[in-house]
Amino acid sequence: MVETQKTAAAAPAAHDAHGFRRKIICKVIKAKMKKTVVVETIIARRDPLYGKYVRSRVRYKAHDETNQYKVGDEVEIQEHSPISRDKRFIVTRLVKKFIEE
Repeated sequence: MVETQKTAAAAPAAHDAHGFRRKIICKVIKAKMKKTVVVETIIARRDPLYGKYVRSRVRYKAHDETNQYKVGDEVEIQEHSPISRDKRFIVTRLVKKFIEE
């Protein structure tokens, strides 16, 4: 019989690189609080009965440590342990900067 050995490199743990936390791309809609931005994502899903696409929006409060994100910026947020009563996300990176014309 031939035994196979499992190595740590072959099956990395999900919690090592925080891969188990959701990442969402959102748009900043409010940036008036200290160290907090309100972001919104729009989800379009198909209605199971009628087949029509229904849009719904979800808003999250996300932690912005340096107050660098402004209204209109597109950012990526990631789940985090609770920071305050409403904040469960942190802003991880800037996807697209808002350019005013």
